[in-house]
Amino acid sequence: MEDPMVQKHLESLQSSCGKGLETGHLQRLTNLLLVEGLTDIQQKEHDILQLEATKGLQNVSNSIPLEKLFRPLSKVSIPPRILVTIGVAGIGKSTLVKFFVYTWAKGEINKDITFVLPLTFRELNTHEKLSAERLICLALPHITEPSCILAGTARTLLILDGLDEFKTPLDFSNAVVCSDPKKEIQVDSLITNIIRGNLLQEASVWVTSRPAAASQIPGGLVDRMTEIRGLGAAEMKDFLDQMFLDNRDLSNQVLHHIRANRSLHAMCTVPGICCISGSSIGYYLKTSTHHSQETTTSPRTLSEVYSYYFKMALSSDWPEKPQETLRIEQVVANSKKVVGSLGRLAFYGLLRKKHVFYEQDMKVYGVDLSVLQSSLCSRLLLKEEVQSFTAYYFSHLTMQEFLAALYYYMAAKRALFDLFTESGVSWPKLGFLSHFRSAVQRSLQAEGRHLDIFVRFLSGLLSPQVNKLLSGWLVVKDEHNSFRSQAISFLQDCLNTNYVISSRVVNTMHCLYEIQHTEIAKTVEEAMKNESLAGMLTPVNCSALAYLLQVSDVCVKETNLSNCLTYNICKSLLSQLLFCHNLRLDNNQFKDNVMELLGSVLSAKDCQIQKLSLAENQINNKGAKALARSLMVNRSLMALDLRSNSIGPTGAKALADALKKNQVLLSLNLQHNAIKEDGASFLAEALLSNHGLVTLHLQKNAIGAHGARKVAEALKQNRSLKELILSSNLVGDNGSVALAEALKVNHTLQSLDLQSNSISSSGVTALTAALCSNKGLTSLNLRENSISKEGGPAIACALRTNSTLRKLDLAANLLCDEGGKAIALAMAENQALSSLHLQWNFIQASTATALAQALQSNGSLASLDLQENAIGDQGTAALAAALEVNTSLAQLHLQVASIGAAGAQALAEALMVNKSLQILDLRGNSVGVAGAKALANALKANRSLRRLNLQENSLGMDGAICIATALRGNHSLTYMNLQGNRIGQSGAKMISDAIRTNAPDCVVDV
Repeated sequence: MEDPMVQKHLESLQSSCGKGLETGHLQRLTNLLLVEGLTDIQQKEHDILQLEATKGLQNVSNSIPLEKLFRPLSKVSIPPRILVTIGVAGIGKSTLVKFFVYTWAKGEINKDITFVLPLTFRELNTHEKLSAERLICLALPHITEPSCILAGTARTLLILDGLDEFKTPLDFSNAVVCSDPKKEIQVDSLITNIIRGNLLQEASVWVTSRPAAASQIPGGLVDRMTEIRGLGAAEMKDFLDQMFLDNRDLSNQVLHHIRANRSLHAMCTVPGICCISGSSIGYYLKTSTHHSQETTTSPRTLSEVYSYYFKMALSSDWPEKPQETLRIEQVVANSKKVVGSLGRLAFYGLLRKKHVFYEQDMKVYGVDLSVLQSSLCSRLLLKEEVQSFTAYYFSHLTMQEFLAALYYYMAAKRALFDLFTESGVSWPKLGFLSHFRSAVQRSLQAEGRHLDIFVRFLSGLLSPQVNKLLSGWLVVKDEHNSFRSQAISFLQDCLNTNYVISSRVVNTMHCLYEIQHTEIAKTVEEAMKNESLAGMLTPVNCSALAYLLQVSDVCVKETNLSNCLTYNICKSLLSQLLFCHNLRLDNNQFKDNVMELLGSVLSAKDCQIQKLSLAENQINNKGAKALARSLMVNRSLMALDLRSNSIGPTGAKALADALKKNQVLLSLNLQHNAIKEDGASFLAEALLSNHGLVTLHLQKNAIGAHGARKVAEALKQNRSLKELILSSNLVGDNGSVALAEALKVNHTLQSLDLQSNSISSSGVTALTAALCSNKGLTSLNLRENSISKEGGPAIACALRTNSTLRKLDLAANLLCDEGGKAIALAMAENQALSSLHLQWNFIQASTATALAQALQSNGSLASLDLQENAIGDQGTAALAAALEVNTSLAQLHLQVASIGAAGAQALAEALMVNKSLQILDLRGNSVGVAGAKALANALKANRSLRRLNLQENSLGMDGAICIATALRGNHSLTYMNLQGNRIGQSGAKMISDAIRTNAPDCVVDV
């Protein structure tokens, strides 16, 4: 690298690529996403539609640092030869290339590469024919002898930036083969021969492109494909802070506005769009303070954002630029001249999918070069001037589309012939509406998607708000009124698609939003909120639903389409369901044929579904098999809920086979699916090799003791499963003993549910013996078994020894006082358990007293459930005494516990001093008026209680009023239940009013 020619070249690269490069803000570009080829949406859809469908979020992918981009992935592999980096318009592809070349030229990155040859397709467009040798000389003008590169003796990287701007599509099928580096051939053939390896075989080739154009290169020729990720939340904030360096408050307001609009937020993950949107919203926020709210509305639609941007440029109110002193008449005349000149270039360039223009193009389209000197024009059209050529391009693809729409709007009002025919020879077309229909129809019928955003902007120019913004500048005030309603009707007619919902139909919904006709979408969105979509999904409403799946805030946390879909509707929405992160399709009477459809969605590369619920449908083993096949290739789904279907043992086997390969799924719910012993055995076998599944729900499947034993054997080796639910499965004592053996060696399972499994004292003895050595289990549910009083001592023994169990549910187990007291005595020593359920165990006052004594020394128990146990006033008084000293108990459940006034009075005294209890449930007792008065006095002093349930307690009107008036000044209580106390309707209103006055933050059920 000491050759003076080489040194001169490096200095030249540093100068050209370092210009305007703010390296401190390019961290996002130093990590690229590794992707497995192009997805369907990337190959077919417009960049903006890609952003909206995916919410601006890329698929979960591995990333690769920029410095490792050209290196082999492992020690045994070779460096990739053909690399393609994709990204939507404005994401930073050219900036990435400049950054790489600059840092390489400075010697900071990839020192193993001897020569980097950076070329753009903009430059290659100026040549008809080139040889490989001349191509090298173009990139290395300071190198006189390229033989070392041609021979492959020096490692070389050829960069071809911006394939989407190349004037000639690459044709790999019909390109003439050439292996002579000195032979001049058509430039497109030269590129295909280089990529195929017929020329410059030893050189690495890095191509950057927008996604759709990248599909020209056959996937089999690409060794590594990467994608530039958009701005993350923190990066978007930093980006806007840099835009508004002198006004951080304005930056925060702009960010808040962007985040409030889901569609706009997705688009603003692209720096180019974020810059335009941020500027126009900032302009609105600054100027709106000088106007009344009646005359200004915050920009919500794409058309409004770009109209504000255009108006900002027209009024010369540009950030970091001095105000221009043009009279208003001159500005208006200049703006019309710019739109007439640049708009024509933008429109006919868009028709030809042309985004880079040269001086000959300017002459062809009649662009007045003097117009290009104006500051307004320089903000819309950028100029790249190098020695060999001068190129012009719009500041962003969407800016070209907006200007094209403006031009078409203005020209359509007076044009006599079809504007889409450049020659002007066509059947006459009279009137704006005729031209509007023509534009929409052409966008719907176009082979590509290049007219989609153009027709959105065209529709938006008919909205009242945009007319208000641009009237006096480019449009006549209120002129839209004469044809807006007819344009809306035409767009609505385009939605009657007989349940064929394509992205074109969704784009038509976007057009209606731009024109400010939102009635259809609002009706469907309201039904989504109320879960009342059933029976109203006509073709038009389906179109609205597909649109809302992209833009509605209702779908952010969960897309709930339960109880409303049919096979045909589901089929029509498939392309939109791909991008719903949390999708709920419960109770739709789906059969196996729908699972074939959903399987195709889950198998797609684009799929971003992370949670899928198909509960309470009619899925059999064939449907389960279809889902299982998709799980073999799916890389996004983390939770699958199939509860209450009929997949049976065969369906369970198919899913088990998928689990052997799939390591992404974290949660599988197969509750109530009749998988039986065989199904459990298949799943147990899968657990031996699966290292991803964390949660497995198998309740109500009749797996029996045999199935439980198989699962237990798997648990001895599996170390990923954290939660296992086996309730209502006839596990019995034999199954429990097997699971106990597994718990002795498995210390990763955290939660085990064995509710309703006919487990007696012998089964629980084995389980509790395992707990004495187990160090992982934190939750054990043994509710509704047959443990009886004989099992109490075994449980007590485990509680004295185990230090990891946090939650123990022993409800409905016939423990009686004997078993209950044994557990209570152990609780005096246990300092780990935080939740203990002893509901409905025939426990009486003596056990409650023993538990109270334990609470005086126990510092871990936070929740105690003694409901439906006749502990009476005596047991309650003992617990109350413990509450006066206990500082850990936050929840106490004493429903239906035979508590009267005396017990309530004891609890009231405790509440006067207790500072930890937050929930007290006394439903179904008989505290009466006296108890209510005592509790009312306590509420005046207590500041910890959040929820109090006094439902069905014979309070009467007097007792309820006491409670209501006691809340004056109590700001801690948030919920109160006084139902079932014979208060009457008028009394209920009076009490509600009193509580609303005394404690407005407290919700009361009366």
